[in-house]
Amino acid sequence: MLKQLTNKIINGNYHISKKEATELLNTDLKELSYCAEQIRKKFCGNKFDMCSIINGKSGKCSENCKFCAQSLHYKTNIKEYPLLDTDSIFKEAKHNSDKKVKRFSIVTSGKKLTEQEIDFVCKTYEKINKECNIMLCASMGLLTEQQFIKLKNAGVSRYHCNLETSRNFFPKICTTHSYDDKINTINSAKKAGLEICSGGIFGMGETFQDRIDMFFELYNLGIKSVPINVLNPIKNTPFENNNILSQEEILRTVATARFILPDAFIRLAGGRLLFKDKGVSMFSSGANATITGDMLTTGGTSIAEDFDTINKLGFETEK
Repeated sequence: MLKQLTNKIINGNYHISKKEATELLNTDLKELSYCAEQIRKKFCGNKFDMCSIINGKSGKCSENCKFCAQSLHYKTNIKEYPLLDTDSIFKEAKHNSDKKVKRFSIVTSGKKLTEQEIDFVCKTYEKINKECNIMLCASMGLLTEQQFIKLKNAGVSRYHCNLETSRNFFPKICTTHSYDDKINTINSAKKAGLEICSGGIFGMGETFQDRIDMFFELYNLGIKSVPINVLNPIKNTPFENNNILSQEEILRTVATARFILPDAFIRLAGGRLLFKDKGVSMFSSGANATITGDMLTTGGTSIAEDFDTINKLGFETEK
């Protein structure tokens, strides 16, 4: 079944059904990973997309997402600060540009930025766009189409807004905004001419079917950059006692994502350091992108280490 399904995807204009995707749960993991790699090579070649982020505004978020250390609903004792100044953000962008990282994103806490904050970050983006050789992304909450137009005019090409999970499971992780708020934000950013980056967090108590449903939602939205985050349970959040997913389960999740999203950049994001190999095995199970450097409130891997890893695996980094 697995070989036949892989050949149908590779050799024809075929998209698998949810039933077929669910059946992948019962296949041999090594064989599944191998087949996911064949699909990745067919549709993406050996291209590898590397990006970096800066935590541009930290903490005091009004939303009650149960996984998040930055929510004001939970006492996690993280460092809190308002929007960073332009020089601090520019310095980090320049560092990543000099290291040949392809993309750089300012990520901010909160449901959305104010109009004044948007105008400020746009000026920062304009400076980076003018003086650095790096593509610009943004992750700033549930913005409006007019705000997205401002970001695009400032040089931003891609906007990040995670669905986080399936529509069915979403109310169990957040009640201060809805799944449709996420979808509407993505559609508004697309109308403004921005590419979209959207994925999820796994290990929050969702089922494997929830992950499949989310991947199909991303497919229907035409998303080509899909971050895969593994929950790192944060003390004093509602998910502090969740068990960390096994590496085998994440490998199967990544491989399944490749079957559903054959031509996407499947991007390892938060939680890589939870695994002994820092997620390297996932680059042989269908993943072909990553966030390098530090994450928002947890550690990451160094740029040099990531470049060394992906070069050894035979990938070609996009610059």
